[in-house]
Amino acid sequence: MSGLYLSRGLFPSEFLRPTVEFILETQRPSGEIPWFDGGYADPWDHVEAAMGLSIGGEFDAARRAYEWLYSMQLVDGSWWAAYRGEDVDNAERRETNFVAYVATGIWHHYLVTEDRDFLRAMWPMVDKAIGFVLALQTEHGEIHWAVDADGNPKGDALITGCSSIYKSLECAHNIAYTLGEDRPQWLESRERLGHALRHKPERFDRTWESKARYSMDWFYPVLTGVLPHKEALARLNKRWDEFVEKDLGCRCVSDEPWVTVAESCELVMALLAAGDHARAVEVYSWLHQWRLDDGSYWTGYQMVEDLLWPDEKPTWTAGAILMAADALTEHTAASQLFCSTQLLGIESSAEERISKAD
Repeated sequence: MSGLYLSRGLFPSEFLRPTVEFILETQRPSGEIPWFDGGYADPWDHVEAAMGLSIGGEFDAARRAYEWLYSMQLVDGSWWAAYRGEDVDNAERRETNFVAYVATGIWHHYLVTEDRDFLRAMWPMVDKAIGFVLALQTEHGEIHWAVDADGNPKGDALITGCSSIYKSLECAHNIAYTLGEDRPQWLESRERLGHALRHKPERFDRTWESKARYSMDWFYPVLTGVLPHKEALARLNKRWDEFVEKDLGCRCVSDEPWVTVAESCELVMALLAAGDHARAVEVYSWLHQWRLDDGSYWTGYQMVEDLLWPDEKPTWTAGAILMAADALTEHTAASQLFCSTQLLGIESSAEERISKAD
């Protein structure tokens, strides 16, 4: 089914129920959500899939997903890059945006469920994770993208990764505020990180080729609230034709003929964040041609060779589909998490906070 148009209050529960079931059926009894049956799990994509479960009303399964993460957290608050069950599948690095993203997932689940007991139970995990991440912030404001197997910083930063951390710090602050925990340094670090993302491009991609050809570097500063509203829409407009293929979706890389479903879903939410509802609805309507009968979605489509590639149907893509649908229809209380910025206990607007930080 292609051409699915969504509007406020019209969440297609029956249509998307198989997508929720797909994540449920892939989830392991431990709570771990691998990319697909027989695949590995990484902390970031595990959380993305768990958010899909929360949107789908599978609160117990989502809670088990976060409890699994808690059980696998290292003493310093981090996680390895990938796991298969209780075995580490990639012990080469620990990525800061992977670690920080747990705060986004926990806050998302709380917004949906209002389960304060859950929030309190998960607080020690969030506190340690954010502590690990912020220990890797430099004096310039950016955050090292990873540490190696021995815990040494890898010495560079990613725009997409740091933008994701920026949103996670918003969520972490809101968790702390809700629980009455005092973490003022988290907001201070977030302000410094935002300033680096907006005004210090030289602090990113220092040791490798620029990642500007990747669509996530284009829209993540919009998706995560780094940019003020007017600049956000201008940023999306500037490179729209480089990344967006009409009737297909968003390219993963500007110079590769490959559109991907998850990036397209994130672009939908970035468009909503920038106030462009019409294009958000349009892009989302293109994506269901990549859906299978079981409710799963292919990773993407290779336009030149006219094939679905790779031969994978990831749980995190299913999660992104559910998140974009929620954002478009405002189905749950977490629907606007990626479409707006909210810092509890802070009265000034997002625009004023950015101006003050800069």
